[in-house]
Amino acid sequence: MGTTVTAKDVQVLRQRTAAGMMDCKKALEETGGDIEKAVEYLRKKGIAKAEKRADRAASEGAIVALVSDDAKTAALVEVNSETDFVARNEEFRALAQAVATQVFGDASFDGVVTVAQEGELMKQPWHKDQGKTVAEAVKEASGKTGENVVLRRYARFRTDGVIGSYVHHNGRVAVLVDIGGGDSPAVKEIAYAVAQHIAAGVPMVPLGVTREEVSADIVDRERRIYEAQARTAGKPEAMIGKIVDGQVNRFYAQNTLLDQPWVRDDSKSIRQLVADAGKEAGATLTVRRFARFQMGEE
Repeated sequence: MGTTVTAKDVQVLRQRTAAGMMDCKKALEETGGDIEKAVEYLRKKGIAKAEKRADRAASEGAIVALVSDDAKTAALVEVNSETDFVARNEEFRALAQAVATQVFGDASFDGVVTVAQEGELMKQPWHKDQGKTVAEAVKEASGKTGENVVLRRYARFRTDGVIGSYVHHNGRVAVLVDIGGGDSPAVKEIAYAVAQHIAAGVPMVPLGVTREEVSADIVDRERRIYEAQARTAGKPEAMIGKIVDGQVNRFYAQNTLLDQPWVRDDSKSIRQLVADAGKEAGATLTVRRFARFQMGEE
């Protein structure tokens, strides 16, 4: 019996690949309904040029960033609602701000929790009312609004360098970036510039700071796709290895933060931007890590 392909699966695949409906349906049929394999199938065929990594779930809510005056401590939270109407409600906004304050004040935590329900934060006493937990405070907001209010994810960075932050004007994208090696005003400026670049997501939202941080599974998948595309295009077998290596290097340049061309001047990479700023500041600067939250996206 053949695989039953649902309209929902086709729609999800179309959103991720921008491929046509019939191409998506065929890809799902050929791969037993496996979305991930269907994405790879379409890319091997050259039908989808690149996968959109974002999950286009229709989410509303608020993203809040808090940074200390010395730029050494910062918090980032995303709280979701079902509708924009609730997201614009003052009480909902106050809740998001209060959650950010809770995360900011938790000196025991440093890092990123991508699924809030799996973190320790939800069990903590609510800083505004010790008689309830953070989870209970969020649940209480759901009862008041009549919508499902969810703390989706959060981050807290503490550094001996500088934390740059950027919140896009629409409030739907925010970034924290940790830069080590100095804390002068010039370093703060470059931290802000790098955070702004990450928020832009151009040419892609980076998968990591360096090549070493990019998952080997992802790179292996890209190699398989590039190899299949080269053979489909009829490239000589002796040349395929070099072609694939070139494509992988291009992949890194697009998906690794330090290798990416700076969004404000594509003649300069982020690596060069930071190095130049370090020379001006008389220090060796390093981009250590970043967190990027965009509403409704992974």
